[in-house]
Amino acid sequence: MSEPIIRVENLEVSFFGQGTSQRVVHGVSFDIAPRETLALVGESGSGKSVTALAMMRLLPRETARITGRVSLAGRDLLAMSEAAMRGVRGNEIAMIFQEPMSSLNPALTVGDQISEVLVQHRAMSFREARAETLRLLDKARIAAAARRFREYPHQLSGGMRQRVMIAIALACRPKLLIADEPTTALDVTIQAQILALIEALREEEDLAVLFITHDMGVVAEIADRTAVMANGRVVEAGETAALFRAPREPYTRALLAAVPRLGSMRGTRLPARFPLVDPRTGKTDGTGEPVASPPAAETPLLRVRDLSARFDMASGFFGRVTGRVHAAENVSFDLFAGETLALVGESGCGKSTTGRAIMRLTEAASGKVELEGRDVLALKRAELRFLRERVQMIFQDPFASLDPRMRIGAAIAEPMLVHGLASREDARKKVAELLPRVGLDPAMAARYPHEFSGGQRQRICIARALALAPKLIVADEAVSALDVSIKAQVINLMLDLQQDFGLAFLFISHDMAVVERIAHRVAVMYLGEIVEIGPRAAIFENPQHPCTRRLLAAVPIPDPARKGLRRVIDETEVKNPIRPVDHVPPLRQWRTVSPGHEVQVFGKEWHDRPGAA
Repeated sequence: MSEPIIRVENLEVSFFGQGTSQRVVHGVSFDIAPRETLALVGESGSGKSVTALAMMRLLPRETARITGRVSLAGRDLLAMSEAAMRGVRGNEIAMIFQEPMSSLNPALTVGDQISEVLVQHRAMSFREARAETLRLLDKARIAAAARRFREYPHQLSGGMRQRVMIAIALACRPKLLIADEPTTALDVTIQAQILALIEALREEEDLAVLFITHDMGVVAEIADRTAVMANGRVVEAGETAALFRAPREPYTRALLAAVPRLGSMRGTRLPARFPLVDPRTGKTDGTGEPVASPPAAETPLLRVRDLSARFDMASGFFGRVTGRVHAAENVSFDLFAGETLALVGESGCGKSTTGRAIMRLTEAASGKVELEGRDVLALKRAELRFLRERVQMIFQDPFASLDPRMRIGAAIAEPMLVHGLASREDARKKVAELLPRVGLDPAMAARYPHEFSGGQRQRICIARALALAPKLIVADEAVSALDVSIKAQVINLMLDLQQDFGLAFLFISHDMAVVERIAHRVAVMYLGEIVEIGPRAAIFENPQHPCTRRLLAAVPIPDPARKGLRRVIDETEVKNPIRPVDHVPPLRQWRTVSPGHEVQVFGKEWHDRPGAA
């Protein structure tokens, strides 16, 4: 084995504040060789990102103390002066972060931002920097590089912005690339593209890669070796294949058990709980047993017909409407009591807009939405109480959904008080009943949102949604931002609540492996339209539309044995949903594949795409 590019020995990090000291990283050691990827995995708060920031000397000197040794080509980075360290950052070690929009300057074009790095670090002229920037954009697999050079970050998709970050990271030809959750915020197809790009660049540039993630499927796909962190310590490390095949530590087994595996539900009809492993004992909690079938009903709880939502695009001095975003177009489906319908698709396909239009949080342009036979879109503002009491929504970011100045008991009680369904004393008793239902102690009602973990905050949002005893819950990417084990716990909770209360869920997601576990039926969206809909087993075992196959093909498989198999990754970007003002949507034809399974007849534009039949 070649000499390591980076060697971390007994790294420790402590934070000081208010007269106390807390150690958050305890004796972490590892090394990474050229063309090798080490995955640093663990749940939020395990110390992964702090370890990477300590290596880069990016922690605040006033409040952080770092000890140990970080060796790069024989030099101890922790002993360097700040001036010398500035020469290392970017030139020899580069870092890409989870959210590219927070790392890019919105006031500068992407070309200028890459060129700035080249001018500052490699002393290039502007003309040389421009030529090198175009080469880097090509290297990052960004099509039409000359046009992208002049565009601003907000004009790019999330996947393209992350490619720009990779181009910036590669600008000075570093020896080590630290990727801190670079795909967590991306949908599954864009994630597959970014992973394939990092893998290719590692070989082309002789890079060493430190890949920080909590997604074990991504680990299996990209990592040569894996180090598992918990509570600031590396609890297990080794070759990725061996670690997946025979994990020694209960915590590692718990992480692996919670990973949703695409295909694990093959041959079954009903959703099933995740079999969870206790990270302290290694014992399994449950066997992933299926949940009960929803009660048969002749009429749907929710009926959506030809629902469309559009947003005007104005330009010019007088703000004249020059185009419209067709966010949802002629969307139709039924949802029955006790059933979960998953609405899936790539970012920008119209999933969330559809959910918000049903909730009247976004006004629909046309169509019909009936809840218990009553037309929701025809309700006057004073009549919306009918809708709010029967339909509740759970959002992706629970922290943004909760008032940071309000105790969580008051936040859960507020809907009951606003709707006049309970006195303050009755609402307090109801809160004490709801918190145990979502796995929280009633005494926690007096705490504020910042005192809870992400998973606990999402449970609070679920409790608040249940306060009005709704018939339907719209869950908009409700588990996308959660760690893998917390995600499994929340999904099990949702399945239990569905059984106990007969809830219907409209589950909006891009995570096909999770959808396979939780859904009774699945509707696939593309460019605002449903292109395929049917029972979950039919969609996953017999996908018909190329868009459905594209989503399924992009799911990372948590099996290191498949690491050497090169998947065909569809690099095509989702088309722009902006249409001219006078655009008339074409009539669509549908084909019945099997009972309840229908697919939109697709045209020649799909036949040349990877994965198209």
